[in-house]
Amino acid sequence: MDIIKGIRTRRGAKLNIKGAAEKILSGKISTATYALNPDDFFGTTPKLLVKEGAVVQAGEPIFFSKQDPRIKIVSPVSGIVKTIERGPKRKIERIIIEANEGGEARTHAVDNWEDLGRDALVNLLLESGNWPFLTQRPYGTLADPDEIPKAIFVSTMDTAPLAVDHEFILTKKYDSFQRGIDVLNKLVDQNVFLGLDATHTAPFKNIENVQFYTISGPHPAGNISLHIQELCPINMEDRIWTINPEDVANLGKFITNGEFSPERTVALAGNAIKKAIYFYSKIGAELAPMVKEVQATSNNIRVVNGDLLSGNAMNLEGHLGYYNNLVSVIPEGNTYRIFGWLPFKDNSILSLSNTSFSRLFNKSGFNIDTNLNGEERALVVTGEMEKVFPLDLYPMQLLKACMIEDIEKMEALGIYEVVPEDFGLIDYANTSKIEAQEIIRKGIELMINEVG
Repeated sequence: MDIIKGIRTRRGAKLNIKGAAEKILSGKISTATYALNPDDFFGTTPKLLVKEGAVVQAGEPIFFSKQDPRIKIVSPVSGIVKTIERGPKRKIERIIIEANEGGEARTHAVDNWEDLGRDALVNLLLESGNWPFLTQRPYGTLADPDEIPKAIFVSTMDTAPLAVDHEFILTKKYDSFQRGIDVLNKLVDQNVFLGLDATHTAPFKNIENVQFYTISGPHPAGNISLHIQELCPINMEDRIWTINPEDVANLGKFITNGEFSPERTVALAGNAIKKAIYFYSKIGAELAPMVKEVQATSNNIRVVNGDLLSGNAMNLEGHLGYYNNLVSVIPEGNTYRIFGWLPFKDNSILSLSNTSFSRLFNKSGFNIDTNLNGEERALVVTGEMEKVFPLDLYPMQLLKACMIEDIEKMEALGIYEVVPEDFGLIDYANTSKIEAQEIIRKGIELMINEVG
């Protein structure tokens, strides 16, 4: 195994939170319904292909992207389209499918796929519904089938709070993972970049035709934006694609049997459940049966689709996000601490500030809740953002440029190099308590609309 580079950063923070999932697979959870949420595909406007009551097969297209009708989102299961939920201005919010586990799945011809040219392989992935696994930088939108990317990145190290262990998820999927890598290599002019935990590279030593690099440091060291900046810097005209590790294995499984693979190994984690473990499931599965299985400690909980810094808050009627391997469950923070600002008054609050004494206590981890411990304040120059932001950019200046919608400054300050999740730790650490991720998201939307 040849390592092309070791990426190491000291800027960031490790949030010592209780409730990480144990490396135990509890089996498969099959739910009554599955859902597709168009908002999971940033920058995509959906156009429906089905109506309520329609009978669909697993792998059958449910909607396509108006920006590129070739990109289809397919059903993870066979069943009946139960509900199409709409919001303001008839925006499609969720398509809920009532599952029929015994139903058939659509199949595609994959014989001799190794002999296919790039264009034919792209068409196969588009028709089969596998294309949405690929996302594109800049902006974090779905990959453009007409582009040949500068590089493709896969990172197996996640440093977010309560993050999943991708090595554990892929334990029985290395053969499919290798085939998925081989598929990806036919889409790009250089071998895929594969990121590994610097302390634990051995499990991937037999993966071939990749460029290995290692990652070490606190969160957000695992964010692919940092890896791209270090290994293959992106310019305005460049395109770089990314894909989640389990979706590489899903690609490999598809290219073997011709059926769309919606597999998701999901970690249920957090300090509001009794047993934090992993489950086998599928894209869009119901959250309520999962939370029931891990035994929530109370009814007053917050379910987060994803990690605690960049995930989306859901209720128990919600469904697993398209790209998510993690569901975080923590208590609601609807209680108040009297004189909570006093030192040593209550040291259960996890803080990154040197004025707090909390880091002297709770070495085994913190029990957290959703309490913000304050309200939004003035945005002033403190240097806090730079301490937890490892990219070679000026985060505060970029946020201000996005807030005033100054496109030229946004370009000069690196808007092409970031996605909202890169600012998740800033959301937590910055005492102004501004919604940095939302500001960056709106800035990227402005860039898409005005620059393209």
